[in-house]
Amino acid sequence: MQNQDYIISIDENAGFCWGVVRTLEKVEQCLEECSEKNVYVLGEIIHNPSEIKRLEKKGLKTLLKDELINFNPENSVAIIRAHGEPPSTYEEAEKIGLELVDATCPLVKNLQNKVKKYFDKGFQIVIYGKHSHAEVVGLRGVCDDKCIVINSSEEALSKVDFTKKTVLFSQTTMEKKEFQSIAAALQEKFNVENESLSEGERLKIFEQKDTICKYVSNRGQSLIDFAKSNEVVIFVAGRNSSNGKSLFTVSYNANRKTYFIENIYEINKNWFENAKQIGITGATSTPQWYLILVKKEIEKILSLKK
Repeated sequence: MQNQDYIISIDENAGFCWGVVRTLEKVEQCLEECSEKNVYVLGEIIHNPSEIKRLEKKGLKTLLKDELINFNPENSVAIIRAHGEPPSTYEEAEKIGLELVDATCPLVKNLQNKVKKYFDKGFQIVIYGKHSHAEVVGLRGVCDDKCIVINSSEEALSKVDFTKKTVLFSQTTMEKKEFQSIAAALQEKFNVENESLSEGERLKIFEQKDTICKYVSNRGQSLIDFAKSNEVVIFVAGRNSSNGKSLFTVSYNANRKTYFIENIYEINKNWFENAKQIGITGATSTPQWYLILVKKEIEKILSLKK
């Protein structure tokens, strides 16, 4: 193997989305300014083990919501992560006197407000997302868990009550094409079930709100281009990252030699057999510093130098 035979590149569009950057900045600021306090985060700050370990070395601790009831808040502060929390979390924290720092992504906070607004107006709430995902748990909380969480058109058509005013939202990290497919299927069914109504009245009975993060949806095409421009793609993300799973699928569909890893120890040298163009990319919760580490590890494996 000759060094000049290989090019290893990092996707320039990979790395943290602005919402995650904002959250991590708040965490770093809190760790610095609250150095005499115990700094906790409610659940995983982001779905990336490497970044979590980095922050834990700086003093960040994890507090599970179930632990709040017996938690001693003395000399402690807890951070609400980017995914947001249901109202019950804020209420429980206030009840025990726990200081909170809200680092909810502004897009998620805006989505929570929209869901509550439509719920208060009497709409049937439908959410395209994953029922147990932290963001969706928060959304369920703002509408008293009186919502329908679906993952496909088929599921939506079987669960929605077409006699009720309905609004469709999406978890911010879901796939745009699938959201559009679900929205189209529901719209068609609502039109059929309410054909006696005027077009204007039909528009009022079903509304769709594309609340998918633009950063996530815009990465789709650039990721396809990146995957196609390389012979082998290493996709780096936490295994429980919803966004990671979604973007990996995009990359894999564009290049079947896309391999998912959570850490450098999972890299297999056989993946690079006869490959001259190797690309490294990741989820919106994957830090650039770790992508650089992956590149160095691949160079080491292939006995390459910078």
